[in-house]
Amino acid sequence: MAPWLHVVPQHGAVPVDLLFPVTGRTYAARLDGREMRDTDAVFLQFYDALRLPDWFGWNWNALSDCLRDLHWLPADRHVLVIEAADEVLPGDASGQHALFTCLLRAGRRWSYTGKPEGIELGRLVLVLSCDPASVAPLTEQLRSYLAETRSS
Repeated sequence: MAPWLHVVPQHGAVPVDLLFPVTGRTYAARLDGREMRDTDAVFLQFYDALRLPDWFGWNWNALSDCLRDLHWLPADRHVLVIEAADEVLPGDASGQHALFTCLLRAGRRWSYTGKPEGIELGRLVLVLSCDPASVAPLTEQLRSYLAETRSS
């Protein structure tokens, strides 16, 4: 799995050095998958937790654009924690696919550590917390989506 993506059991742990740099500004946001019962609720959670800009369009493309940009949220590193990630959009497989694909593309975008034109890019770390029994299935689901994003 990608080094910037962590699927952990509820109340699990991720080593601090994977989340926070030694120096610099870090913006951390916590979202609750139990509150993401439909797409509007997903967008609201992201809007509130990440302080999305006013131009956010309340659709998947707009969420993807915001997550892949992040310049409107000044920080050297961004940590996004989704608690109860296995409860996001219950019964909406296409919505789950859209959300997790947005997150994976953003994570891959911000994992680039080169310095194009002399500008060092920030980092995005995704932590998805879920019921212990859901760790393996969610991890496999994400691996599948990650493979899709590599080929597109």
